[in-house]
Amino acid sequence: MHRIGVDLGGTKIEGIVLDTNDHEVFRKRVPTEQEHGYDHIIGNIAGLYRDLVASIDGAEHTFGLGTPGALSIRTGLLKNSNTVCMNGMPVKEDIEARIGRRIAIQNDANCFAMAEALDGAGKGKNLVFGVIMGTGCGGGIVFNKQVVTGVQAIAGEWGHMSIDPNGPVCYCGQPGCVETYISGGGLEKRWIEQHGERRPMREIEGAYYAGDKDAVDFMTVFFRNFGRAMANLINILDPDIIVLGGGVSKFKAIYDKGLEQVEHFVFSDSLETAIVQHQLGDSAGVIGAALIGV
Repeated sequence: MHRIGVDLGGTKIEGIVLDTNDHEVFRKRVPTEQEHGYDHIIGNIAGLYRDLVASIDGAEHTFGLGTPGALSIRTGLLKNSNTVCMNGMPVKEDIEARIGRRIAIQNDANCFAMAEALDGAGKGKNLVFGVIMGTGCGGGIVFNKQVVTGVQAIAGEWGHMSIDPNGPVCYCGQPGCVETYISGGGLEKRWIEQHGERRPMREIEGAYYAGDKDAVDFMTVFFRNFGRAMANLINILDPDIIVLGGGVSKFKAIYDKGLEQVEHFVFSDSLETAIVQHQLGDSAGVIGAALIGV
């Protein structure tokens, strides 16, 4: 049986088809266009799904969707999405009505963690924590090859632990969330606050390596916040491995300067948890969505 997965992002929606051996046979991306609202996004997801089905001539398949946020256990509506127009909406019901079939929905970070645990950097490990540091900051837990969701479907949401009660207010309404300090979106906002201009993170990284004082000071604070946030996570979960994904994970200095700060803050005499970059690239989330399909 084929597997179809769709990964809903803030700027793009990606779909993939895996064959019976879980090898990729088709992939397509379409823009999210969230500025056009909820119904438009649902239509884009449904249209992409139909294109994926057409690529295998309607062959039997499963279907899974990865999305920011999670379905509320109480209401069945989406909650905690940083694509805020999706919050409070019956996403599962509306997509199922559009495409005429049952689907599985899982948090996008959980999908990322599942893919990396089964086929990526966490393969062979018992307890894997997957981190996405992209537009937002999410996390997912995989234990014994199964996603851990928790009774409120918020397991792994380390991006919304506060590391500064006096910090900037997150979209979730709480001050000083991890997401406001170490996600790509959060870092861009912090740079604007400090320097009055927008600067792409890849330029800040380049300036850091060139020894630019503003960039060095900025990234030094980032490494400290990264270390504190990651150590809090390790102190609670003590995973075998943490796999980093998202645009911010491409900063090479994380894997020396950032890890130095993790080791400084962790409640142990040594840092034994491996912290590594993802192996499946931008494909991890959509592959994970396909793997959780029904």
